[in-house]
Amino acid sequence: MRLCLVTPFSWSQPHDVNEHVAGVAKELRALGHSVTILASSNRARELAAGRRALLDGVDADVVALGPAVPISRRSRIGVPVGARTNLSLALELGRFDVVHGFEPGLPSLSYLALRDASALTMATFLSAERLSYPPGRAQRDRLLARLDALVATSEATAEAAAARFPGHYELISEGVDPELFRPGHKRELIVLEWRPMERPLVRAVLRELAALPDWEVVLLRTKPLTGRPTVPRPLRGRVHVRTARDGAARAQLLAEASIFVPALEGLQRVSLEAAAAGCAIAAPPGVREQPELAGAEAARLAENPDYRTRRQERARAEAAGQSFAAVARQLDALYGSLASRRHTPATTHDPLSDRPWILADLHMHTNWSHDCAVDPADLIMYAEANGLGAIAVTDHNVFGGALETVELAREHELIVIPGEEIKSDGQGEVIGLFLREEIPRGMSFADSVAAIKVQGGLVYVPHPFDRMHSIPEPATLQRHLADIDVFEVYNARLLFEAYNDEALRFARKYNLTPGAGSDAHVLQGVGTGALRMRAFDGPEEFLLSLGSAQVLRRPRSLVYLQSLKWMAQAKERVR
Repeated sequence: MRLCLVTPFSWSQPHDVNEHVAGVAKELRALGHSVTILASSNRARELAAGRRALLDGVDADVVALGPAVPISRRSRIGVPVGARTNLSLALELGRFDVVHGFEPGLPSLSYLALRDASALTMATFLSAERLSYPPGRAQRDRLLARLDALVATSEATAEAAAARFPGHYELISEGVDPELFRPGHKRELIVLEWRPMERPLVRAVLRELAALPDWEVVLLRTKPLTGRPTVPRPLRGRVHVRTARDGAARAQLLAEASIFVPALEGLQRVSLEAAAAGCAIAAPPGVREQPELAGAEAARLAENPDYRTRRQERARAEAAGQSFAAVARQLDALYGSLASRRHTPATTHDPLSDRPWILADLHMHTNWSHDCAVDPADLIMYAEANGLGAIAVTDHNVFGGALETVELAREHELIVIPGEEIKSDGQGEVIGLFLREEIPRGMSFADSVAAIKVQGGLVYVPHPFDRMHSIPEPATLQRHLADIDVFEVYNARLLFEAYNDEALRFARKYNLTPGAGSDAHVLQGVGTGALRMRAFDGPEEFLLSLGSAQVLRRPRSLVYLQSLKWMAQAKERVR
């Protein structure tokens, strides 16, 4: 598969997210995938290589799309226009099967890539502190509708992310390189991940160090601009400060350390690296409320070699199954499950090529619907007069209008497909085509679909992204991809054309058979949305004909059509 991994952070600077992306990409390539990493950078060499890669068709392991800008959970700085343009170009030229964005809860390339990609998409959240963007619910819903899988690296992160991006989250590890973090010759060394706001934790460990004359402590800085801790004068010969912002810089230190004390708000990755390197982890329960517990645990580990050895072995065992190779295998399975959701692409062969072309409007209403006053006989005459060869009558929650229209059309050449637009219980509407009897409203989306299938009908999903009305959740659509026979990519009555564009994007992503209809509630709206397709007889030929159909957009003023609808309803009330 062609995979695109997008990181929000500058590739020219060390970052735990970039380490995760780089490690996973390496192992995915070992599994046979073609992997391209898209990122920003401030290195002139990487930016020049990125420009060459875009000219060559994005054939590179890492493509720098533009200069990096500062990103944080409080950031509102937009991505530079040049980087946005290069991102769009890379997504188009790359023809990726899956676009995998990391930390899309930040205003960054990851967010834009997942929002704009036409490929299958996956989002990974690595920190509960990076979820501030986008601020508006409508923007978050739009992004969520385009995500095919949600991944988190811990239960806490998944819970926090689900509050803003609801859905089912797969849990994966941050991953570690077991070759890089091999245990070395252990010495009496404690490594503490230092944070300037966690002075009680440092004091607790240094207080215990005074009673451990043969031990040393390294205060490890893993983030930039974190200052320098104050060390008591009697301990200055045994307390050292080191800065190591990436795994390669930390590997040797952790290989020699016997004990690791994680910061309360430290990097999860560093704790995993320490475990893989054979360090005993001093992180007892309740340490957040009482940092002194970490000092006591470190002292116990230092004073009891047997206990320390057991804890070191346990840490290594827990880290053994969290290698980058294991994470890559898990992601490989997820990518495969996403690809399996796609329908088989329609064949280029036209089995009905000997049939004439007709125009078909697959979504309209009669006076059997509560909000329509169109008489079935008038509908037939108007449709034929305007060149339609087939229509689908899909009244709201009733089937009588379809039956009446079918009977009246027997003396005409017009093909009438009997259908019904069924209101589900809180998950929007679904249309059944080629039905034989009425299906009651108020059932779940799944039960409504099952009722259509029982009759041998076809499942047609109307206006799936019209957020002005009740619609199915993205997760509901994804659960029923295999059941969807026709997906409406053009509805002439939608207020915003972006809703139709969203439906077309979704249909193309999953190779769904596209449909179109006017959703007419007045005669003047009939045919404003239609398909040019081959003449057909029955549901099987109908689906075959849709394989070569073309969507026709013939919109009329919505203000005009809605005014006619209101006038017709007013006349009915007067009668």
